[in-house]
Amino acid sequence: MGFLNIEIKARCDNPQKIERILEKHEADFIGLDHQIDTYFKVNHGRLKLREGNIENALIHYFRKDQEWPKSSEVLLYKSEPGSNLKAILSESLGILTVVDKQRNIYFIDNVKFHIDEVQCLGSFIEIEAIDKNDKLGKEKLEEQCNYYLNLLEIPEKDLMKNSYSDMLLKSDQC
Repeated sequence: MGFLNIEIKARCDNPQKIERILEKHEADFIGLDHQIDTYFKVNHGRLKLREGNIENALIHYFRKDQEWPKSSEVLLYKSEPGSNLKAILSESLGILTVVDKQRNIYFIDNVKFHIDEVQCLGSFIEIEAIDKNDKLGKEKLEEQCNYYLNLLEIPEKDLMKNSYSDMLLKSDQC
C-alpha cells in the first residue's frame, strides 16, 4: 500500500499542553504504543521495521532532509508481531540504528499526531497529514499541517529537520 504523507516534527517541552489542545478539539486517542523502529542499511530511501503494541509494519519511504513540512512517498506492509521478518532483514541488510520510543497516538480525520518520548533524545510532537486514497493532494496536506502547527502553538525554533534515526546516528548520548 503506497501513499503520500506530509510531516512536521518538533521538539516538545510540554507534551501535556499538546494533549489538552488535541482533546479540546475532539481528537481520537488511539493509545500509548511502545515502539521499536529498527532501521536497515539500504541503498535508496529508508527502510524500517516498526514493532509496537498498536502499530506493526515494514515501512519504506523516500524523504529529503529539509525544513518543514516534509513530503514522503511511503510504502507500508503490515507485519505480524513475533514473525521472523526482523531476523531476515537484519541478516540480509544489516541494522543501521534502532529508535526506542513511547508514542501517544491521536487522529483528527486524516491527520495523525504523535507525542513521542524518544530514548536518548527527549520529547517530540509529530503532525502527519496522510493521503491514502490520492484524493487530497500535497497542497491540502501542507495546509492541514500548517493549521495544526499554529493550533498547537509550536514555535518555529522547535521544528526539526532530521529524523529520530538521523539524530541518534549523530548523537553520542546513547
